[in-house]
Amino acid sequence: MSNTPHTLEEEFPFAMEKLRALKASNTRFAKLLEEYDTANDKVHRAETRVDTVDTLVESDLRKQRAVLKDQIARMLAEA
Repeated sequence: MSNTPHTLEEEFPFAMEKLRALKASNTRFAKLLEEYDTANDKVHRAETRVDTVDTLVESDLRKQRAVLKDQIARMLAEA
């Protein structure tokens, strides 16, 4: 289990300009970024045991974060 935060800057270092531009021009994309950050924070807090959660809940949070990351990647690729 990794407790490294998976920030968008770490996940998409090559696409930060495009990410910022899409965030400013596309409200759906901006909402996805917010949802990713929220999910990522929850995963990180669970992994570092700041918040005590069941392992199944932690796994579900990771899956949610992965789905959001995939959606962000898809929208970046299409832009």
